[in-house]
Amino acid sequence: MRSAAVSTALLVSAILCLSRVPLAAAELYVGRSSVSITPREPVPLSGQMRTRISQRVESECLAVALALETRGEQAAPEQVVFVACDLVAIREGLTDEVRAAVKPKVPDLDVAKLILSATHTHTAPEMIEGRYDLPDSGIMRPDSYRRFFIERVAAAVEKAWKSRKHGKVGWGLGYAAVAQNRIAVSIDGSAKMYGDTSQPSFARFEGYEDHGVEVLCFWDTSDKPIATAINVACPAQEVENRSAVNADFWHPVRKRLQARYGDEFAVLGWTGSAGDQSPHSMYRKAAEERMRRLRNVDRLDDIARRIVAGWDEAYEGAAAEKHADVQLRHQAAVLPLPVRQVTQEEALAAQSKADELEGQAGAMWIRNWNLRVVERFKLQRPHDTFAADVHVVRIGDVSVATNPFEIYGEYGVRMKARGPALQTFVVQLAGPGSYLPSERGVLGGAYGAIVQSNQVGPEGGRILVDETLKMMSELWRKTSQD
Repeated sequence: MRSAAVSTALLVSAILCLSRVPLAAAELYVGRSSVSITPREPVPLSGQMRTRISQRVESECLAVALALETRGEQAAPEQVVFVACDLVAIREGLTDEVRAAVKPKVPDLDVAKLILSATHTHTAPEMIEGRYDLPDSGIMRPDSYRRFFIERVAAAVEKAWKSRKHGKVGWGLGYAAVAQNRIAVSIDGSAKMYGDTSQPSFARFEGYEDHGVEVLCFWDTSDKPIATAINVACPAQEVENRSAVNADFWHPVRKRLQARYGDEFAVLGWTGSAGDQSPHSMYRKAAEERMRRLRNVDRLDDIARRIVAGWDEAYEGAAAEKHADVQLRHQAAVLPLPVRQVTQEEALAAQSKADELEGQAGAMWIRNWNLRVVERFKLQRPHDTFAADVHVVRIGDVSVATNPFEIYGEYGVRMKARGPALQTFVVQLAGPGSYLPSERGVLGGAYGAIVQSNQVGPEGGRILVDETLKMMSELWRKTSQD
């Protein structure tokens, strides 16, 4: 958290890449690289309230880098590097540490334009010390894994940047039923994450589901497919409870596409606005399980098949309009969003829960989760703000908008519906990843909408949407020279 004055200053100073020259198209250069971020020893896994030590590697977790640059006589040069990581979130400070490691390797890259995002797999290594009760030996500690990750990702960014060549880009839209809204609402208005929908009290789901598959495709000059970014409004947490390293459904998605286009084909998994979404079935569970059994497929393969079918639909359109010259623009800001205030009642309840858990084996995560609320209550001031790193990138007719949260689905829908682009990609978890709930989510009181899960509430969500849309509009603004 930062004071309003400091955060406002950051907002002013952090506006990057705001060009007043005409938005002319320029030659596109593309580079890509993939690297395993899976350690070869047991690690604590992130994403659950209990300690899990990996017992095996079921699928490799990857960091996939995509480097884009435009050059041209009639347009200002521009560059951006996206790195999609099979992690639960991009932890506090991690992007800055990766940028610092990259800077001496590729001095011609503006590392402020390096953007990391997470697929939200709950079966990837933990990076924060003190979150879980861990054994004294026999594992890779979170700090050690963090250093390992930074080294690997810096090398991947260097390779992607140095491999960039003339390329082409296209964009498309398909559909796939992957996510379900995971918040069940009872007749009395109360809500619960993964609530039992078979109960007589079940009334409805709390929010909308976005089944769009937003796709960017890249080719070399001979029209060979070399990379794709796939934006799906669903976190990768189908196998979230396992004690194994697993990239979740992005692994079979990559394998299906690489079987067609080769092992070097880079697949970036971008998680859309999905704080209230999940790949888990909320009803018709027995019917779905029966169909998978009859078809002899597991749940991960079934999800991957759907995503790839949606990708195929999008690719058909994208491949019909390939662009070797394209407008590439990037704008970034640190938005000072109002912090969600902790009430005295919430602080007392959190302290009571922490006291109840004191000394219990395996309760470190959830006890500290509650104690952080108590500490916030003690230190909070009425106008505290949270500094939210936000990026908007224009690529031809589409925009890519990132944010650090797990935002509820309706915020992404607002951006897509109101934005100036032909197509808008909303990429969450380009940061630490606390939930950003909707107003009705807070009223319902499910897990993602309680104060323990939030640093920013619905007021901040409205500001995030409005400011992101302003940034998009600036990148679409026509100058008198156009």
